[in-house]
Amino acid sequence: MKPVSTIALSGMQAARVQLDVAAHNIANVQTPGFRRQQVAQQAQPEGGVTTTVSLVNTPGPDFTGDVVNQLGAGYAFVANLKTIETDQKMTGTLLDITA
Repeated sequence: MKPVSTIALSGMQAARVQLDVAAHNIANVQTPGFRRQQVAQQAQPEGGVTTTVSLVNTPGPDFTGDVVNQLGAGYAFVANLKTIETDQKMTGTLLDITA
């Protein structure tokens, strides 16, 4: 099993990819024939997540879906950041106790 901070970092990276893809899709919403990108996330057995970006099969915008994905990715990023902060705080407390 990976350390908690490593798992949370992979979650932050996955959220960043989702934010990037949503921003790309929103920026190109009025481009004729534009095919949106989508992000697929896969949990790793030892902990963490991997992401892959692919094109949607049918052209056309999904502005509402992209905005919702962007908001969700922002919350996921912050939640994983809080996990890293808590892990560091707990490690510091453990070191204070054992010192």
